[in-house]
Amino acid sequence: MDAIVKNFPHLPTSSDGRPSQKEAEDAVRVLLRWAGDDPEREGLLDTPARVAKAYKELFSGYDLAAEDVLGRTFEEVGGYDDIVLVKDIPFFSHCEHHMVPIIGKAHVAYLPHGKVLGLSKIARVVDIYGRRLQTQETMTAQIAKAIDDTLQPRGVAVMIEAEHMCMAMRGVQKQGSTTLTTTFTGVFKTEPAEQARFMTMLRGFK
Repeated sequence: MDAIVKNFPHLPTSSDGRPSQKEAEDAVRVLLRWAGDDPEREGLLDTPARVAKAYKELFSGYDLAAEDVLGRTFEEVGGYDDIVLVKDIPFFSHCEHHMVPIIGKAHVAYLPHGKVLGLSKIARVVDIYGRRLQTQETMTAQIAKAIDDTLQPRGVAVMIEAEHMCMAMRGVQKQGSTTLTTTFTGVFKTEPAEQARFMTMLRGFK
């Protein structure tokens, strides 16, 4: 965000380096006029404030760090050392090219190396990276790297399935098209049998 602000030094900013709430609302009014509507008509009077509030929630991932969420691990695992898979984690993100929604689900697995994560933390990491402007490829790699760096497991596997509204709503307008991306680290990357087990577990849970 700082880099964006530095590109426009004439804009006043708030204490954290971002444009103010008023500037955000004024920008929405400009877009409404550009789209051909009147921001002063009754139905749109409160829209700039609503959009700014919605953006704060939709892009809240910029205010969170995955390493903080993943900080606590558990070592009492009773000797368990096989795949831990959290499947069908829903997420909503936004394409960084057109700022329209990406709607999908993530499947995240890892092979423990003496410690495990609380399962909800994996879902929270997906949310942190999802609630930013993204490409699906980058988001897939970011989730895997965050877990790999923090937990240092024997391997991490991430698959994301998503529909991109930039394909469904504009451009080629192909509704229902799904994009799949994967990232593998550790033994999931070096041992094809472990990749196959991950894929088999995903199919088996359908």
